[in-house]
Amino acid sequence: MHKLEEIANQIRQDFDAKTSTRDKALAQARALTRACALAIRAVHRDETDIMQAHLGEAQKLAEALRSDLAQYPDLYYAGYTQDALKEFAEASITCALIQHQPLPTPDELGVIHPTYLNGLAEAVGELRRRCLDILRHGYSEDAEHQLGHMDDIYSVLVTMDYPDAITNSLRRQTDVARSIIERTRGDITFSQRGEHLERSLSRLSQQLPGSDSLPTGQPVIPKNPEEEN
Repeated sequence: MHKLEEIANQIRQDFDAKTSTRDKALAQARALTRACALAIRAVHRDETDIMQAHLGEAQKLAEALRSDLAQYPDLYYAGYTQDALKEFAEASITCALIQHQPLPTPDELGVIHPTYLNGLAEAVGELRRRCLDILRHGYSEDAEHQLGHMDDIYSVLVTMDYPDAITNSLRRQTDVARSIIERTRGDITFSQRGEHLERSLSRLSQQLPGSDSLPTGQPVIPKNPEEEN
């Protein structure tokens, strides 16, 4: 028993070091989440330079997390750490797809596969946001292009039929992604048909007599032959 206090002191030193590392990791995770959110906001605003700056900051924070927690795997795989890295994956994927750049891989981002897949699933929501921003100005093929990315992502996610303990509850995120894609497809279809209708009405108005004097968008009212006489 004469060694008990010595053992206790060693344990306290280990716990102090681990607690300090954990507190630092929590702060890094919060900063990483914030940088990712700012990068996503910037890409939606087409602020490329700002987006790149925030992504660069996020990259450094993600690398710091991996380095600082190398000796503490339990902290690295803890929920708050992987949630922050998932945000990093989501931001990197979203910015790449919106900017028409190659899709980053898990190895390039330095994240484990479940975290990458969950980030990929959440990127679907940001791509929907991009589609809606495009459709506000009328139908565009770019919206179809982004919908194609969403379909490609879902077609991969749905094949990951593994237990939630392996995929970190990816199945729920896959179901959410499917719902988002269905709504987005409906929005794009509605916008496309609306534009086709406007074009048809425009061609029809140009073919009717007296159409040159009609204001754009006004209904065409045929003249009464009796009034002309």
